[in-house]
Amino acid sequence: MPRGRRKKGAGHLAATTDEKGGPVPEASPARGPARITVVGLGPAGPELLTAAAQAELATATVAYLRTGRHPAAAGVGAVETFDDFYDTSATFDEVYRRIVDQLVAAAERAATTGGHVVYGVPGSPLVAERTVELLRADPRVSVTVIPALSFLDLAWDRLGVDPLAESVRLIDGTRFATQAADQRGPLLVAQCWSNRVLSDIKLSIDTDLVATPAPVTVLHHLGLPDERVERIRWDELDRVGAPDHLTSLYIPQLAVTVGSDLVALEQLVRTLRAQCPWDREQTHASLTRHLLEEAYEVIDAINALTEAELRATENGTPVGAHAVPTLEAEAVAHLQEELGDLLFQVYFHACVAAEEGRFTLADVAQGIHEKLVARHPHVFGDVVATDAQAVLAGWERSKMAEKGRDSVTDGIPTVLPALALAATLQRKALAVHGLDLPDFEQQRQRLLSALARLAAPSGGTSPPGEDAAVRQVGELLWGLSDLGGRLGVDPEDSLRAAALRFRDQVRHAEHG
Repeated sequence: MPRGRRKKGAGHLAATTDEKGGPVPEASPARGPARITVVGLGPAGPELLTAAAQAELATATVAYLRTGRHPAAAGVGAVETFDDFYDTSATFDEVYRRIVDQLVAAAERAATTGGHVVYGVPGSPLVAERTVELLRADPRVSVTVIPALSFLDLAWDRLGVDPLAESVRLIDGTRFATQAADQRGPLLVAQCWSNRVLSDIKLSIDTDLVATPAPVTVLHHLGLPDERVERIRWDELDRVGAPDHLTSLYIPQLAVTVGSDLVALEQLVRTLRAQCPWDREQTHASLTRHLLEEAYEVIDAINALTEAELRATENGTPVGAHAVPTLEAEAVAHLQEELGDLLFQVYFHACVAAEEGRFTLADVAQGIHEKLVARHPHVFGDVVATDAQAVLAGWERSKMAEKGRDSVTDGIPTVLPALALAATLQRKALAVHGLDLPDFEQQRQRLLSALARLAAPSGGTSPPGEDAAVRQVGELLWGLSDLGGRLGVDPEDSLRAAALRFRDQVRHAEHG
């Protein structure tokens, strides 16, 4: 090896002179993968911040804290935070996405000089940290996690509970109603950061079903000078003072589970299928008639409630939960009953499908949840919809793309009542470009022409060319439906109202 050169590890050029004695510059560090090291700040003040976390933050190319509004942040020094994202974002999901995107971009910049990013989060990075979950799933970066003490460790100590022995389940207070469904406890509820969250938790349990709900324990600012651990009554849950992101709740037992009525209904359907001869014989096909009847009865109950509210308003009676006239109260009870009958049909079909190994009630609920989220990008995404018409247009586009359909008419049930089918097809056709549709006046003239061609029967018999008469009547009904739609009138509702007026006329004639 020529004098003046020294060997370093493979991949490094570190000669001080070349073969002719000239200087050789040090090579720039090779760009590596974008790296992020996540450290926990511990559950309380700086005294619980680990030496490993402090060392990582001190030697980082660039460092960030998820929030400076945490007691341990005072022991870190001047480090950039993402607190402004919380102040300028509409949802927590948006906050988390923005944090991840900025961290990834910073890590990619740091990688050009062989550096990396350190990201500090409250508590432990492995407990209730959505941004860490997103980072670990992001293929753009390599993530290393340095664990830390969690608020859970302090909670078990203050409660005197072994979570393994007691089978404690950790859930998110902002999603209590879904995560605590069919659970009886014990539960440790994190993210109880506001009285609104605590109020939602309190109201998710029907306390009318139990004489005295068991008391719960509020855990506030564990490890800090103002730490508070107190048992309170269930009805005091949303009056605990000033909860924040360091407030948790321990529920040793739920006397009534969240969603217990829905669980009980599912169990009832299973019992009927097992023990009732009639219920046991039913199939999807045999239940069709009952499903249709129940759906119509729900619509009938809705119409009755609307009429009752209208009459109450006309009489100057306040309408609402606090001052419900007798007729309206009866209509409300009727609608509740009919919705229950319809819900039973849904549960029944799901039970039959589960017995066949096809799908379960949970699959049904999950499927509609995912569909509604996907069909509302203006709520859960970045799409802008300024009015209901824009929402409907987006819905149709999403449905066609999702179902792989070639036409807006695909998927329209042909078993709809004829007028409802016509109105639905006419409404869908408005979204098709290039379709030559008559305007209002053209359609009106077509109606008049069709009416003029319609011949009266002679001698009480059908006129010659019965098929032609069927076609002409069909054209009349189709045209009336189209004109009604252009006027904002649902033809099915309009014809039903006319039929009911005629019914009243008949009754009046019968009773003179």
